[in-house]
Amino acid sequence: MCEIRTMKSKPKNALVDAEKQAQWFGRVRAAHQTEMAEDYVELIADLIAAQGEARIVDLSRRFGVSHATVNKIIARLNREGLVMSRPYRALFLTDKGMALARACKQRHILIVDFLRKLGVSAATAEADAEGIEHHVSAETLKAFRRFIRP
Repeated sequence: MCEIRTMKSKPKNALVDAEKQAQWFGRVRAAHQTEMAEDYVELIADLIAAQGEARIVDLSRRFGVSHATVNKIIARLNREGLVMSRPYRALFLTDKGMALARACKQRHILIVDFLRKLGVSAATAEADAEGIEHHVSAETLKAFRRFIRP
């Protein structure tokens, strides 16, 4: 049986204010909208740094999705001004895409460092950071930084 914990200051069956809860869910929906773009620009930057180029085939293999799926997402990122691409050529990040990739990488590293400081294994910290990094607030990141580097 699943036990639901409630805040001590509220009666056991009380719900959170509806507007507050709607804000929370709205924030999660917004994070889902940007999650894919962030993952793609971060991986493109990593591939360029590691092997000098990022190709559709590399992204397809690393994300475990079809070439068609990657092409569709790259077209969207191109429209959003994050990526430059030409048929049958490597992918490049725009200045805007590079700035987003750097911010995503810094956030990812901070979350991994925080989880490692808590005693989480390196492999688990890396895997968990992939999900956490898109949903964590600036306030929480600031607290992570203070915890890691007092």
